[in-house]
Amino acid sequence: MRVLLVHPSALMYSEIFLRLEPLGLERVAAAARDAGHEVRVVDLQVLSRATLDRELSAFAPEALGISLNYLANIPEAIEIARQAKAALPGCFVFFGGHSVSFIADHVLDQAGGAVDAIVRGEGEPAVAPLLQAARDGGLGGVPGVVSADGRGPAPLLLESLDRPRPARDLMRRRDRYFIGELDPCASIEFTRGCPWDCSFCSAWTFYGRSYRKSSAEAAADEMASIREPNVFIVDDVAFIRPEHGHGIAAELERRRIRKRYYLETRSDVLLRNEEVFERWTRLGLRYMFLGMEAIDAEGLDLYRKRVSPDDNFRALEVARRMGIMVAINLIVDPAWDEERFRLVREFALAVPEIVHLTVMTPYPGTEIWHTEARQLTTRDYRLFDIQHAVVPTKLPLEVFYRELVRTQAVLNRKHLGLRTAIGAMGVLGRNLLRGQTNFARMLWKFGSVYNVERQLADHRRPVEYELPLPRHRATPPARQDLYIHTRPPAPVRHRPEAGLGEA
Repeated sequence: MRVLLVHPSALMYSEIFLRLEPLGLERVAAAARDAGHEVRVVDLQVLSRATLDRELSAFAPEALGISLNYLANIPEAIEIARQAKAALPGCFVFFGGHSVSFIADHVLDQAGGAVDAIVRGEGEPAVAPLLQAARDGGLGGVPGVVSADGRGPAPLLLESLDRPRPARDLMRRRDRYFIGELDPCASIEFTRGCPWDCSFCSAWTFYGRSYRKSSAEAAADEMASIREPNVFIVDDVAFIRPEHGHGIAAELERRRIRKRYYLETRSDVLLRNEEVFERWTRLGLRYMFLGMEAIDAEGLDLYRKRVSPDDNFRALEVARRMGIMVAINLIVDPAWDEERFRLVREFALAVPEIVHLTVMTPYPGTEIWHTEARQLTTRDYRLFDIQHAVVPTKLPLEVFYRELVRTQAVLNRKHLGLRTAIGAMGVLGRNLLRGQTNFARMLWKFGSVYNVERQLADHRRPVEYELPLPRHRATPPARQDLYIHTRPPAPVRHRPEAGLGEA
């Protein structure tokens, strides 16, 4: 079959700070191609809608798949599905991705016949049997698939992260992917899943608290195939298992592979596994994202981070000592008042780290969805982008956004303003000489993206597609009730990695 896979447009946050290659979609594309299908990919983060229109006309796909890792993209995806069905009535249209997995039945109904199936769970093991069923019939028997035939069996977890390797060759404009000054930047995945259970996060509910690792050899093979000089390690929490981090490092050292790396981890993991991170700094680790979420014990308890403020501040000291630039995330509670915003500004200016703010947002698949969702002030998918308030704010909404933008503007001047541009002149010059303009553009783009008038106007847009509300429960749902993948895979034993024990 001719298969066209689409990633929707960039969200508000991605207009400035980062634009990452759609790694999951690339892996699904590889799985479909391995099954014998002719595959093309259009990433609307970096390509125009006109490009998609041309592909629909010239390629005439027999199947169209749209990746929905973010709720805010659902209205756009439904419109694309309707456009495809109007142009190609026989085209089989399916959605998949993290966020849509939790509300598949609802989105299928909202699409009104424009979507034939939605894949719940991981896409790689589902795409080949899905496309076969689209051609031969039997959608109701495909694991993880929701269609007019009903729900298929439970979604399957990918047996091994070593395959399929992402189909990076199908991507156009790879030079448009970046994160901060790492421009251009590729992405890679060493592990999937998270054993923690933060109340605001759906990573652990999606994977059923399973945790899987690639082999060191496969990770190094893939890294060797990446042409970009910069790589973002997309794991939810990097190097939970120190022997795994050491094993990959050993393979990269043996092959003399050097890149500049950006990764995400937790404070307690960094403190427990300092030697792994030190080793990776010698390989090129330069940036680290720490989801601190709160600067006090009360906030950490609220989000069930299972770390203390002392842990977080000790981790910052460790990263500074290693020469790693840290980006901190803090969750903005809609209950904040002006004084709280002022204290956060003071904190952010007092530390050398980059500080990002995200607004507390109840997402389907999270525990707070079941405790906070009935307070929603809007159900407009497009506002569920962690940059808008979707539950009542203590301050009037206009004042809340004024304080939020004021705080973000202070951080922007600290990290992305003229002083930063002057300090980063060497980086800017090298990037511009290679034709890379992403980092340069973001330095002066803040005001056009983050402003009170735009955010308030977003709330006034006509709404056609709305989130469902969680069904009423007499008691909170059990953990297992939140899982997409209900049965973690049986443990797989690998050979010892570089003498450091079993993975």
